[in-house]
Order: sequence, then structure tokens, then C-alpha cells
Amino acid sequence: MDRPDDLIDEILTGRAGPSVGAFFDFDGTLISGYSAASFYLDRLRHLDLSGAEARDLLLALIEVAWHGGAAHKLLRTAIAQWRGRPVRDLEEMAERLFRDRIAACLFPEARALVDAHERMGHTVAIATSATRFQAGPAASDLGIEHLLCTEVGVRDGLLTGDADGPILWGESKAEAVRRFAASRNIALEESFAYANGDEDIPFLETVGRPRPVNAQTALAAAARARGWPLHGFEERGPSLRLAPVIRTAAAVAALSATVCVSAGAGLLRRSRRHAANLAISVGSDLVLGLTGVNLEVEGEEHLDAHRPAVFVFNHQSGIDPFILGALLRRDVTAVAKKQLAFDPRVAPIGYLVDVAYVDRGNTAQAKEALAPALERLKAGVSVAMAPEGTRSRTVRLGRFKKGAFHLALQAGVPVVPIVIRNSGEVMWARSSVVRPGTVQVRVLPPVSTRGWSVEDLDARVAEVRQMFVDTLASWPLRRLDASPPRGPPAQGPLGPSGTAPPSASHP
Repeated sequence: MDRPDDLIDEILTGRAGPSVGAFFDFDGTLISGYSAASFYLDRLRHLDLSGAEARDLLLALIEVAWHGGAAHKLLRTAIAQWRGRPVRDLEEMAERLFRDRIAACLFPEARALVDAHERMGHTVAIATSATRFQAGPAASDLGIEHLLCTEVGVRDGLLTGDADGPILWGESKAEAVRRFAASRNIALEESFAYANGDEDIPFLETVGRPRPVNAQTALAAAARARGWPLHGFEERGPSLRLAPVIRTAAAVAALSATVCVSAGAGLLRRSRRHAANLAISVGSDLVLGLTGVNLEVEGEEHLDAHRPAVFVFNHQSGIDPFILGALLRRDVTAVAKKQLAFDPRVAPIGYLVDVAYVDRGNTAQAKEALAPALERLKAGVSVAMAPEGTRSRTVRLGRFKKGAFHLALQAGVPVVPIVIRNSGEVMWARSSVVRPGTVQVRVLPPVSTRGWSVEDLDARVAEVRQMFVDTLASWPLRRLDASPPRGPPAQGPLGPSGTAPPSASHP
């Protein structure tokens, strides 16, 4: 297989402008796995799938699997099961499932390809046999304006149970791309297409630059016969590789031991702060080192430019607290959601550093919980907070809440933005396993709170959030090959720091 970086190089050194198209299949190409699985599991969980519906789907699956051929009948069977449902219900379900499940399955490599095409001004579109409910939220998150998909019939706000137009499977998808390209003066001979399924050979043949990714058996054979380059993305979801599991378990054990040793050292010196500083610095270094996570840090000089401070960061991953610990190292505490107080992996170190736990659903309690954090700032201890309030499911920045900024204003200390680019790639949402990789961090200069007032706080929060947006947007395109370099972890100032059934494409 060709190196993934070659794809980025090919895009950035090629023709620019909207006459070049970039067409992405969805299931198995932009996301790992099949979106329909999330929809069916959700229906089963809510007892919303009848026995008759399950039987009809099973029979359609068997027919496709045993007799071969296109999956049009299966897809129409799946769509028919939504007859009479309000469109709004499906839209809300789609957004919830994307946020809770599908977002974690987006391939970072695919996102980087989309970003590269958008920077070149190409016309980017998703072309999929899936419905708008499945692919729409992902298109929005990726910033993809055009969605060619299997449309479903709607009448008076209710789904009719019929497809509104062709099922975009096989040749139908290829024809949809040709029609779309003709309507927008796209030069298909200069355009790109990405897909993984055997049925996508006609789709890939519509463009001059077909790029199979994660190719199934027949597609891989066809690609070799036609001289198409093959590319593979690392599978998302629960890790089945033994090494990361062992390394993560070792890191958890090492962290627990470090907390115990730090607590003992603190008792001997009768200093909780000494214990906390040992646990933060040594514990964070051990976690990152044992799991193979390296940090590339820009603007490190801003970390100590003014202490105490309120350090604000964008939150993508469960590894973020240890990234913050490796960066800040001493005299710092945090504000976190109350659930973490009962998490055995982090609760002991949280106790040592005297974390303030807040109930996000209780505004009065949250304000009360911030009072001790204010006292710690006045005592010279910095505070780290994620102004998004919760971990983002994708790299898209969430809305910033005002708590961290209120805290800085009241204490008269600066806000220091810490922009984390890709920590979600080494520890994905809903995963408890850390994978080796390099996380990029940029520390921005401290933002003084002098002259701030409660009345203009919304504007101040928006200004800081825009700094995050601009920094993330201006970062050079990251190489797709995100694996750490061979050999020992890089030393820096911080120390070592198969073929799925066609049915899976539709609810």
C-alpha cells in the first residue's frame, strides 16, 4: 500500500479550484464501520424494533448474502420501516447518535484529506447509499456542503417509507456523481474519489484519480488490475491490539503507585502541595511515556510567563489531564465534572491536587464549587479548566462557557489558552485504551484580564474562543502517518513524554 502521506502531497501539489471534485463514500471510508449499526442498536435498546421488522430485515440480508446482486431490496426494506415517523424525530436521533457514537468513528486520515481538499478550493461532496439522517451530521461536522445520498420520501412532515429517487448503490452512485459534476462544471478527469466497498468500482471509475481506502476484496483486486493506488486507514473503535492494552494497564498501575509514593512524601514533609506537585509531574510523565504519547509543544515559554493563571484548553480526550499535567507540572489544580470524583483511575490524583468537582446540571452548585478554586488562585495555585464544559466528540470546537473567565476576572489573573490539536486520535471517545502517537500543542500568550468587567465578559469569552478557532485553522496540514517515530520516544523539555454486509449501510 502507498503511504498515507502521499495522498496529502498529491492534493496539495495538484490543481486548485472548484472545478476539481473530491467525492467521499461514507460508511467504511469517512467512518470506521457502518452507521446503520448505531441506528439499529439504538432501536433495540429502546425496544423500538418489532419482531416483524427484524424478520423482514433478516430475510432481506439472507437474500443478498446467498444470492448476491445489488442490495436495493434490502435498503428499501430498511427505509420502509420508518413509515409514519416524524422527520424531526429522525433528525434528533441522527444528531444524538452522531454525537454519542458515530463521531468517534470518523477517521482522522479522512478528516485530513477533507481539510486538504478544502484548502485547495476543491468541490467536496459525500456520495453514499446511506440516508441523509446517517451521513448529514458527519457532513456538517466535516464542513462538507454537498451530500449525494439515498433520499427518503416525506409528506406532511412524516416519512412515507419509500425512497425519493434512486438508491445510490453501485452504478446509481456513479451516475449521481456524473450528474452532479455536470451541473457544477467539475472536471471529473481531474477529480478524486475515495471508497472502500466492492460495489464502488463504478463510482471510482467516474474520476481520473480513484483512491480506494480500506478496500474490500473485489475492490482491492480491481485496483491492482487497474493500477489504482491502495491506502489504508487505522481502524477506529475499541482496540483489539494487545500492546496498547498492556501499555495502558501499565500506565494506570504506575500512576497509582506514583500517587501513593507522592502522598507518602507529602506526609513526611507535611505538605499536600509537595505531594500534589510530585503526583502531577511524575505521574503525567509516566502515563505519557508508558503509553507512547509524545508531545510537540509550541509556545512553551508562555506556561510560566505568569503564575498563577487560569489555563483554558480544548478538551478532546481522556488523555488531556495528563497532557496538562506534563505541561504545567506544579502548583496547579483543576475544575472537573463531579463524575470523575468516583473514577478510580483519576480520583486519587484528583484528591491530592484538590480538584473542584462541579455538577454541570446544577448551576447553583457549580458556582459554589468554583469558590474554593478562587481561593486557590489567591493562594498562588493555578487552575486548569476546559471552557467547553465537556469533552468534544470531534475536533470541532464547542461553545465556551463563562466559568473559567469569571474565575480569572475575580482573581485578577490572566487566562492562558492551551490549544490541543489531536489528542482524540491517541485516545478516542468511549475508549479506555491509549494508543501511541504524537499530540500537537500550542500555548498562546497570556491574556490579561485587566479592564475586563462582568458586563463585557461574553465578548471576552468570544475573543478567546476565536483564538482557538484561528490557531486550529492556521496549523499546517498534519501528516496522515501519525505513528510515532521508530525507536525510543522523543526527548524534549518535558521528558519522554473485512467485508461487511450491504445492509449495514442503512437504518
